[in-house]
Amino acid sequence: MQVAPVQANVAEQVFGLGTIGADVQSAVGFRVAGVINEVDASEGDHVKAGQILARLDARDVAAQVAVAEAGVQQAKAAIDKGDADVANADASLANAKAIAARRQLLVKEGFASVEETQTNVTAQRVADANLRVAKVEVETARAGLAGALAQEAFEQATLDNYTLHAPYDGWVLARNLNLGAMPVPGQAVFTLADPRTIWAVGYVDERLAGRLRVGQKAEIALRSEPSWRYPALVARIEIQSDSVNEERLVDVAFDKLPPNIHLAEQAEVYIMTGMLARAVTVPQSAVTGLANNQGTVWTVEDGRLRQRKVSFGPELLDGTLPVTAGLPKGAKVVVSPTSGLRIGRAAEMASEPAP
Repeated sequence: MQVAPVQANVAEQVFGLGTIGADVQSAVGFRVAGVINEVDASEGDHVKAGQILARLDARDVAAQVAVAEAGVQQAKAAIDKGDADVANADASLANAKAIAARRQLLVKEGFASVEETQTNVTAQRVADANLRVAKVEVETARAGLAGALAQEAFEQATLDNYTLHAPYDGWVLARNLNLGAMPVPGQAVFTLADPRTIWAVGYVDERLAGRLRVGQKAEIALRSEPSWRYPALVARIEIQSDSVNEERLVDVAFDKLPPNIHLAEQAEVYIMTGMLARAVTVPQSAVTGLANNQGTVWTVEDGRLRQRKVSFGPELLDGTLPVTAGLPKGAKVVVSPTSGLRIGRAAEMASEPAP
């Protein structure tokens, strides 16, 4: 009579069927309208953050930048001229003050007339006024430079908008427009995905989802490579379930992204929820009255048949049930009970427990 052996290191796993997807996927386009005159990326390319993807014809904007740069140079020249005028006015004022002082001394000594002294004082006042005017002109020139720099920055920012850069290290999924196209602001020219966020989105039966935890080890099998399983882990368990299919969405991330990955490819996920050091597993066909993780099995004890009500753990991926309680020491579970079995009848085992 065939009996179930004791097995070591029995994996408890949950299975899910899903697809490969990317959590970060972006439609990338220009902020301005124009004509595409340069394309530097295509489907399947891996691009770096800041890398140029495409350009629009920006000759008119480039000319405006040149005009703004010339305005900045003119403003700087105006400041230089103003600084020179201030220095000249300052020197004139100093000279006028010196002359006025000498004239006042000569008047006191009787060597100069009062009229000449008043003329020199007036000249001093004029020189002082000229200095103040020169300083105001310098401040005006500095304000003009600030305005010119702001205009230059604006024109340069506008010009920068005519070049499309990769926002992050990514994978080009699609090139939606080609040379000569005229995109409107915001229209997708490329579709990018962050390869660090590519994972399998698995659908797990809600009855099994309670055993899932973020961080659990897992494996992913791609439909294109069904015989190979890639190491992975549970990255996220979605808040909302699929109410139609009664399934929970689970995002399973690769430990290392496969080199030949394709988005939307079907995948299978196997999530490790536990490990039984030693367990007796039996097919469900060997159990009668299975309900609430309990059922009755035939056993061989001391060479004779018995029936035992035992408890089971979660169903394993091969469909068998691990016995967790109710099995006496030394008892062996019959895996293929036939009709006509009787309690107490002698039975000979066809298979001994594995060591």
